[in-house]
Amino acid sequence: MNVRRNGRSSRAAFTLMEVMLVLVILVIMGGLAVSVFQGQQAAALKRSAQVQVDSAAADCLRFQLDCNRLPDSLQDLTIQPANAPNWAGPYVAKDIVNDPFGNPYQYSPGNGQKPDVWSWGPNGVNGDDDDIHNQ
Repeated sequence: MNVRRNGRSSRAAFTLMEVMLVLVILVIMGGLAVSVFQGQQAAALKRSAQVQVDSAAADCLRFQLDCNRLPDSLQDLTIQPANAPNWAGPYVAKDIVNDPFGNPYQYSPGNGQKPDVWSWGPNGVNGDDDDIHNQ
């Protein structure tokens, strides 16, 4: 038998407002978690691109030690070019792949002393602030 106090049943239950309030709080917390995760993922992709760019530049310098010149393209690190008789490659374990953002890595032998390897960055546009160059 239910005992009534002030006209209400003693049965414990959540009101619609309480349930809606909990749902709103969960949605807000979920939205915050997603935004933090996306920020961490973007930072991880940038760090990965930086590591790969630096590694490709180091591989170019190894090519230079053997052939007395920088490679004409990044493909010279995987396949021996005709004009590199002292080639001791391949200088990379795998073929050169796209950057973490889906774009091909860019390369320039520069002044012949230091290779320039870079990624166009997250927006895929060359020459702006988010490009990732070797250090």
